[in-house]
Amino acid sequence: MSRITVRRKVIALSVGQSCAAAEDWLAAEEPLQIRVGGRPLVVTMRTPGRDFDLAAGFLVSEAIIAAGQDFSAARYCAGVNDDGQNTYNVLDVTLAPGVAPPGPSAQRSLDATSSWGLCGKASIDAVRTRSAYDVSDDPVRIDAEILATFPAKLRSGQAVFDKTGGLHAAALFDGVSGQMLVLREDVGTHNAVDKVVGWALKQDRLPLAGTVLMVSGRASFELTVKAMMAGIPVLAAISAPSSLAAELATDLGMTLVGFLRASSMVIYSAGQRVVLAGGSSAAAAASALRSSPPEHR
Repeated sequence: MSRITVRRKVIALSVGQSCAAAEDWLAAEEPLQIRVGGRPLVVTMRTPGRDFDLAAGFLVSEAIIAAGQDFSAARYCAGVNDDGQNTYNVLDVTLAPGVAPPGPSAQRSLDATSSWGLCGKASIDAVRTRSAYDVSDDPVRIDAEILATFPAKLRSGQAVFDKTGGLHAAALFDGVSGQMLVLREDVGTHNAVDKVVGWALKQDRLPLAGTVLMVSGRASFELTVKAMMAGIPVLAAISAPSSLAAELATDLGMTLVGFLRASSMVIYSAGQRVVLAGGSSAAAAASALRSSPPEHR
């Protein structure tokens, strides 16, 4: 199997102080071609490892499958490097009998990078119709103090980041207990999320009601779509969301939290799911503050 990390000779330089030869660990990045029934579907750049989860999660995101029973099997295809060794960079997925394969419109002729976007999918209405799950009526209520612990839990689980400093992470948490259910790392946040969703699909846990998806970077439109496709009602990010992510989350009734760091956070949509110490929701508290006279604020 391809390596997750790669060792490289570097020059360590401190301006005005020292310069020395050294070695450093880098996060590996290699292409993965995903095939369905032998037909190429996409090429994405990823960190090798958990490739079956990545493929399964990607197929969920693309509305090709929606439940564990839709995914039959996956196997690596022959693909060798100059030394005749298998690169493990070509993966063929077999769908369950009766599951329609992706049509020509779903097949991508161009290689994708580790930060590829949703070309031609800017319409929120068009995107929303693709999901098999509705998150708007998910009743989960999350204690703000528990939610605030997620960044530290995410960071503590990033074993490869500790070694390389160069990977994103995505983790799935139980919204009530705060238990971390799974964590995945990758050079691309979207790949890390696909690996989380693929894990859940193979565990037959879709839709992921009552859960929180936490990502190490920003909350993009694409990640909001991936959360929607897996039935996740809450998306939280350490950094900022994009405007389109906030718009889509609002339209879906998904709770979107950004700048989740230490004890602070910014809630961009569906704040009724985040509960404060007194038992009121963040949305209710904010509404009361807006409606109160200035002298009472």
